[in-house]
Amino acid sequence: MNLNFSQAQALITELTSEQFDMVDHRSVVLAVPAPYLQYSVDACKHVKGFNIAAQNCYTQKSGAFTGETSVEMLTSLGVQQVIIGHSERREIFGEDNAMLAKKVDLALEYGMTPIFCCGEPLPVREAGKQNEFVAEQLKASLYQLSAEQMSKVVIAYEPIWAIGTGKTASSEQAQEMHAFIRTQLATQFGQALADSISILYGGSVKAANAVEIFQQPDVDGGLVGGASLVAKEFAAIIRALK
Repeated sequence: MNLNFSQAQALITELTSEQFDMVDHRSVVLAVPAPYLQYSVDACKHVKGFNIAAQNCYTQKSGAFTGETSVEMLTSLGVQQVIIGHSERREIFGEDNAMLAKKVDLALEYGMTPIFCCGEPLPVREAGKQNEFVAEQLKASLYQLSAEQMSKVVIAYEPIWAIGTGKTASSEQAQEMHAFIRTQLATQFGQALADSISILYGGSVKAANAVEIFQQPDVDGGLVGGASLVAKEFAAIIRALK
């Protein structure tokens, strides 16, 4: 929930005027606040490799749910991706695994790409239970899917304990969890599918650490927070992509 409209316009204008080598396997997804979705879709429509995502959606197709945004509303704007289960939605708004499973199902039903977030808070990491915690998040919200459906999902791992706490996750810790997630997906859906799924890292990615993080074999990109609000910083992260 950052930037007023004129600031958001300026950010997108500056970003899209940068020169990026956007080969086919690279994609920049701007997950913008709901009021800016239509503008962002129009502004990026003809920019190679740029796509727009919503930050959230609701579990129902329509109805008396004042203040919520349906998947059908999003797709009618040309929005093709949606973040589901961001740590802030889980921790601040109390969204649980069962609720997120409904959102994933609905997004896929409407042809959207769910960017599904998972990750452990500090007490879980300190107890050494992060693998079990993340495995349960995957199982409870994604394992109802067929392999074909799962192939359309993007995973984003957020080490919640390393976001805004002063603690930092090393690139080795990122790789360790990404490899674990891929192993879990391989067990459930098969190795070929697991290898094809993009797993993004969402632990305070910055221009200064992006190259090192993206060099890890199981890290396929980043879920970028505050650094995405500064065009030059975000551009440097984009250029660090494999």
